[in-house]
Order: sequence, then structure tokens, then C-alpha cells
Amino acid sequence: MSQAYFTWILRYRWLVVVVSVLVIGATASGARFLGFSNDYRMFFSEENPQLLAFEALQNTYTKTDNILFVVSPKDGEVFSPKTLATVEWLTKESWQIPYSLRVDSISNYQHTEAEEDDLLVADLVEDALSLDEKRLKKIRQVALNEPLLRNRLISPDGAHTGVNITIQLPGKQLDEVPEVASFAEDLAQRAMEQNPDVEVRMTGLVAMNATFPKMAQKDMQTLYPLMLLIILVAMAFMLRSFTGVLASMLVLIMSVLATLGLTGWLGIQMSPPTTTAPVMVMTLAVADCIHIIVLFLQGMRKGEDKETAMLESLRLNLGPVFLTSITTAIGFLSLNFSDAPPFRDLGNMAAMGVMVAFLLSLSFLPALLMILPVKPGTLHTRGQGTMDWLGDFVIRQRKMLFWGMAALIVLLVSQAPRNQLNDEFIKYFSEEVPFRVDTDYAVEHLTGIYLLEYSLQAGGEGMIANPEYLRHVEAFAQWLRSQPEVLHVNTITDIMKRLNKNMHGDDPAWYRLPDNQELAAQYLLLYEFSLPFGLDLNNQINVKKSATRLVASLKSVSSEQLLALDRRASQWLVEHTPEHMHTQGASPSVMFANIGHRNIRAMLKGTTVALVVISLILMFSLRSVRIGLLSLIPNLAPIGMAFGLWGMFVGQVGLALSVVSGMTIGIVVDDTVHFLSKYLRARREQGLSAEDAVRYAFHTVGTALWVTTLVLMLGFGVLALSDFELNAGMGLLTAITIGLALFADFFFLPPLLMKFGEAKK
Repeated sequence: MSQAYFTWILRYRWLVVVVSVLVIGATASGARFLGFSNDYRMFFSEENPQLLAFEALQNTYTKTDNILFVVSPKDGEVFSPKTLATVEWLTKESWQIPYSLRVDSISNYQHTEAEEDDLLVADLVEDALSLDEKRLKKIRQVALNEPLLRNRLISPDGAHTGVNITIQLPGKQLDEVPEVASFAEDLAQRAMEQNPDVEVRMTGLVAMNATFPKMAQKDMQTLYPLMLLIILVAMAFMLRSFTGVLASMLVLIMSVLATLGLTGWLGIQMSPPTTTAPVMVMTLAVADCIHIIVLFLQGMRKGEDKETAMLESLRLNLGPVFLTSITTAIGFLSLNFSDAPPFRDLGNMAAMGVMVAFLLSLSFLPALLMILPVKPGTLHTRGQGTMDWLGDFVIRQRKMLFWGMAALIVLLVSQAPRNQLNDEFIKYFSEEVPFRVDTDYAVEHLTGIYLLEYSLQAGGEGMIANPEYLRHVEAFAQWLRSQPEVLHVNTITDIMKRLNKNMHGDDPAWYRLPDNQELAAQYLLLYEFSLPFGLDLNNQINVKKSATRLVASLKSVSSEQLLALDRRASQWLVEHTPEHMHTQGASPSVMFANIGHRNIRAMLKGTTVALVVISLILMFSLRSVRIGLLSLIPNLAPIGMAFGLWGMFVGQVGLALSVVSGMTIGIVVDDTVHFLSKYLRARREQGLSAEDAVRYAFHTVGTALWVTTLVLMLGFGVLALSDFELNAGMGLLTAITIGLALFADFFFLPPLLMKFGEAKK
């Protein structure tokens, strides 16, 4: 049946080429529906418990999506009239940022003072340019000693200050985030133009969201052309056939266009992880083309005519190419077990692309090669002689290789546990990315970006003024401040202590929590009535006054450190507070810290399912349970070895690396399938001994294997150049895994087959 199909393809070559181009063109037209996701929440599934906890917190209080301007005067003194005037101007203008809900800075900080029996509430800085030395000194003293400001909006040395804008995005249009970020960037630029003696940097969650699509677009503009160039050079060097290279490149381009088109038709949004899918499709499509073209050229060099050589190449490659494509697709589809939707999308896109490449390589590619002039040349494909020598070497040294490789595999796999989980979302971006540069600066000089937020229930409506509750909140805040990871704690008790002092004639002795619930409630009510629009306490107190929000800003900590602190905090609440106050931290930092753990557990299931399905397919297609089971060793070992090497030299894995095992299981099988199919053909059809069958496999498919592996390693290695660290780490570890897979297939699989392979048939 396959012979009749291939004969038809070669006979109606023009029809096949034209129909292929038209079908791919129609499919690719779906690319016009592609959009770029720009919300960090895209990494979390709708049922993610940390996301649900954070959204419940945001629904209770105000949102925490923000833009933070870090203002740094070049003379290192924030408390000068000129710098304070810039802060005052920036604070006022920041209200114009689209979707802004609240603006906080040292200039509009609501400072309270007592005047006889009255409570005065006013901006800390007003008309900065007219301030005299005495007033400046007082502002400095208030700002640097106020717990709500120090290490949050003013650095302890008074050299840096912040303007924080809370943003409430409607979430209806994709252009909301770019609109906010663009306006804010323009505002920072204008501030520096007005006052050249200050530097204004921009960070915050909205700034991070705006960086995601920039990263995706940059990768598409730089990595795609580079990948095509690398494949072009590698194939031209290896194949020594202009026609073969041209036909392969057309298959690659058509596969990528079809993948992007199908993505658009299915409504999948592009994100930094999914931009790697076309690069993966290109590299994997090369493998199919190379196997078909290498055998086709070998046949022509033996003196066969074009059609005979092509039919024989297609006959020999149909089984292996179909097997490798289906197993690769299964590996990618295992990413649907991932807890992060962008990686599910990546898996589906790559699986679609691999199957499109398979169909094109068995229809469009042979038809086109029949139309184009092909000069096989007299020289063999590079490395042919080396493969024959390598086959003899492996047969001679099989005992040493068997035990040596077994020891190496055990040694490297044993190093895998050295890897530690870490997902610091700021470090998803390389140190060259402006957002990362500004954020690192903010963390070093002003405040922490990683947060832990707690909604502390008071046990009933209006109970937040209860003295006992306030004492528990204050004790928790003081405990958090004593922890080495914590930079700042924002709590309602600091306001209550200040109000108590104000209402006792600003006597410092009264800077403590009120003892009377009714009095505390009156203080709070009086204070709230005095606050201007947009600066109320809704970000700290819920509507029913039955809970308050406590926010701890942290230094740059690893995921494990953050989770350990949250566990200690939750345990402290259990041991020292009533049951209604028991809770866990919620924030984007907590979400990202947990995503690696959740994803690894999910991908273990996915990889196991993929492995079982692939193993059953191999046993069935190779018609041997023993060979199918033997093939598991060179398929699984490279993944363990790669993680072992990573543990020795890097030692940190996160969200992206947790999907590598599922993704590569389908790819590393490819070399094993091609080698085994040639080995079994020699044993079953030609009646060769195990040693001669190994020699035959090296001769027929060895060159194609090392060429495709080199191209795959270069392709995934290109991803390591990405400024988005998730893609860079994933690409590098995948390239290492693929390289180790070839190493195992050349130096461990043949000794395994000669020692434990099936009996001669």
C-alpha cells in the first residue's frame, strides 16, 4: 500500500507540490489572528490554589498591580527643594496614568499632627520649592522615622525615594498593559528632562507584564533567522547537495508557517515560552528531511536512477520517520499535564508542527526532489567513512563500552538530586533587559519587589479596633520584622499607634496601641474622614472592617527561602493567635515560588504517561518486547544524565526546566528508533549476526543520526541566546540531553544489543 502511495506521489509530482503549497498557504493565513499575552497570570492555570488565594485577597482589598518609579538624585539627597519638587510633580502627574487607582509617595503621605483638640491630616510635602531649611529638616525626620515609609518609599539613607502607582486593569483589551507602560515610561522621561539632576527608573508588576511581549517579539525577530541560517550552513556542509538543502528549507518554512497558522486558528495566544515552538519545529523537521535525503543520495551514488533511489529511501524511512514523528508528538503532548498554560500551548504547537513536517517530508519533499535537478556527486555524505570505523571500534570494544557507559550513567544520574527548585520571577529576564536592570536597582537601593501578603481576620464585623486583635497583629508584624529575609512590613497597627500619640498631644510616650476598642474605632473613623480621595484605607481594611491586610516586603530571596518564611509565619500564627487569624501568605511571589513544585509533580505524571505510550508503540512497531524494553535504557538515561550534569554545574531548576523531561523523551527516542530499525532489518531480512547488524546500522544511518543531532543541538542551543531565561535554560538543557542521547545510542545501545538482543531470525 505504501509503495503504491509513493509511486503516485512521484508520478503526480507537480500536482502534489501545488496542492501542498495551497493547503499550507490557507493554513498559514490563520497567523493574522495571533496575539501576544502580557499578564504574568498566564503562567497559572485557573484552578491554581495560589492564584485563587491571591485573587480572593485582591477582591477583598484593592489590587496590587503597580508601577513603581524609583527617583534617585545624583547628589544622593532626596530632601532638597528641587528633588522634592520633582517627586511632587511626578506624584501629581501619575494620577493621569491610565487605570491608576492610587498614588503613594513621600510627598502625598498623609502626615498626622495634633493641634490642641484637633487632628491635622495633610500632605507631608506641599509646594516643595518654597520650603526652608527648618521645614526640610522636619520632613526628613518624619519620613526616615515613619515605619510606613522607611524601606518602602524612602531608603534609610535618604538617597532614593519611590512613587508607587496602583493600577486596576479592566482586563478586556490586550493593549491595556502596553498603554499603561508607555504612558509611565514617557512620564519618567519627562521628569528627567525637567530635572536633569535626578534619575527615574521604572519597575513593578505592570512593567513586568509589558516586558513579556517585548521578549517574545525580540526572540521571534532574532532567533528565527539565526536558526534558519544555522540549519542552512549545517545541511550544506553535511549533504553537499544544493537541491537537497533547498527542498529541506522549503519544508521547514512551510512547517513553521502552518504551525503559526494553526495556532492563530485555534485562538492560542503567543507568550515567551510559545515563541520557541517554531524553532523547535524547524529543528525537528530537519531530521525527517535529512534521513530521506541521505539515503536518496546514497542510492543515486550507487548508480540508481532518481525514482528508484527515492522509492527505496521512502520505503526504508517510512516506518522510522513515522515512529519518530509520532513519539516526538507524544512527548510534546505530555506538556498538557503542565500546571502552566503557556507550556501546554507550547506542547500542542510543537506537536502540530512535527506532524505537519512529517506529512510534508513524505509528500512535498520527494515530489519536489523529482522536479528539481539533483547532482548526487561522487563524494559520500561527510562522515561516512568515520561511521564505518566507529562501527568497528564499538564492536571491538563492546565489553569496555558496556561497563564504562553503565558506570558513567549511574555517576551522572546520581548527581541529579543536587538540583534545587528556584523560581524568582525577576530572574526570568536576563541582566541586559531594562526591566531587570531597573528592578535590581530598586531592590538594592529602595525596597523589595517580592511580597508576602496576609489577610488577618478580626473575628467579626467592626472588630479590627479590638485591642486584643491589634496586639496580635502588632506582635505578628514585629515577628516578621525580626526575620532576616524581611525588609519592610506594612500594617494598620503603625497607623493606630501614630493616631494614639496624636490624640494625646503628640506625646511620644503614647506611641502605642489604644487600650479601648471604642476609642480606637473613633480614631480610625476620624482619620478616614480626613483622608483625601484615592488615599483611603481600602488597601489595608476590608469593607466590613472585619479584616486587615499585612504586607511584608522581602529582600531578593530564592523560592525555597520564601516558602520557608511563609511556613514559619503560618506556624507562628497557629501558635500565637486565635484560630480565626490563621492564614497563609498570598502574592505573585508565592504563586511563582510554588509553580516549580506543582509543575514538576504534574510533569512526572505527564512524562510517565508519555514513556508508557512510547514504549508500547516501540514494542508493537519493532515487533519485539525485549528490544522495546532494551530501548528504554538509552531513552531514559540521557534525561537523567543531563539533569545530573546540570546539578553539578548549575544546581538550580525552575518552571521551564521541569518540562524538559516530557519534551525530550519524544525527541531522544528518534535516534534509537532509526538505529534499531536498521539493526533489525539487517537481522531479519539479511540474516546478519548481531555484530554485522550493528556494522550495517552504523553504515546506513550513522551519518544521518549525527547530522540530525548536530542540527537539533544547534537549534535548541540557539534558544540559550534568548534574553528570557526560561527559554534559555530550557533550550540549553534540551540541547545537552539530545547530545547525550546520541552518545548513548552510539556507545551503549550497540553493546546492549550484542549482549541482550534478540536471537537471529
